Amino acid sequence: MIGKILSLPMLLALKVYQWVLSPILQIFGVRCRHTPSCSAFSAEAILKHGPWHGGWMSLARLLRCQPWGTSGGDNV
Repeated sequence: MIGKILSLPMLLALKVYQWVLSPILQIFGVRCRHTPSCSAFSAEAILKHGPWHGGWMSLARLLRCQPWGTSGGDNV
């Protein structure tokens, strides 16, 4: 129950990013190197594994999403 309550602000922040910031960044050519996108991966990880473990999985994914990092398919 507490995990679901803690997950809601994280998921809301991801939705705001997807609707507001992501389209702005795409105008400047900034795109995710993985499929699904990092924000979609994070939302799925948080829903499946809870805010703590899903949050760590999201952080690890974001650290891999850099010019010298990995690319391609990366599922939760």
